[in-house]
Amino acid sequence: MRAVVLNCTLKKSPEESNTEKLAQVVIDELVQKDVQVTTFRLANHNIMPGVVTDAGPGDDWPQVHAALLEAEILVFATPTWVGHPCSIAQRALERMDAMISETDDEDRPVAYNRVAGVVVTGNEDGAHHVISEINGGLCDIGYTIPGQSWTYWNRGPGPGPSYSETGEGHEWSEKTGRTMAANLHAVALALAERPIPA
Repeated sequence: MRAVVLNCTLKKSPEESNTEKLAQVVIDELVQKDVQVTTFRLANHNIMPGVVTDAGPGDDWPQVHAALLEAEILVFATPTWVGHPCSIAQRALERMDAMISETDDEDRPVAYNRVAGVVVTGNEDGAHHVISEINGGLCDIGYTIPGQSWTYWNRGPGPGPSYSETGEGHEWSEKTGRTMAANLHAVALALAERPIPA
């Protein structure tokens, strides 16, 4: 089984990413279940604007798209900015919009029989809103969203430390992340055994 993680941090490597740190909890649990995981830190790639699979020369999205089609599990990870998914997350969803009109050999939308979950970080509130926005988009595209297939960390209202700057709330976020991975894996196995028909 394969998984793709889209890390939508606004920070390019090698800058530390809080989103990556929490996503790693989910990755580690998936690896424990023999899932092969590929991560894209989208800020390191040239993801052109648009709602197409290939925007032409210089566009790095086609390699991300190809990996999504090879994976049964998607982990969509984003920081929260002004109470919303970050701009890179929105761009990724817009590019994934092209998948709605793409079909497999049995004429099903290509995202059918794939599962997705969400990781959210931010030192401000709004995580449930961000999870709802991302899950709504992924569901439209055709992904199956298992119950409790998300985790998040935020400090609460007002300014404060980021995920990597404090241990506050980590135990809950990490336990929830491990549960998220288990639920994604279980539903992916169920869909592999009994796929959604055309």
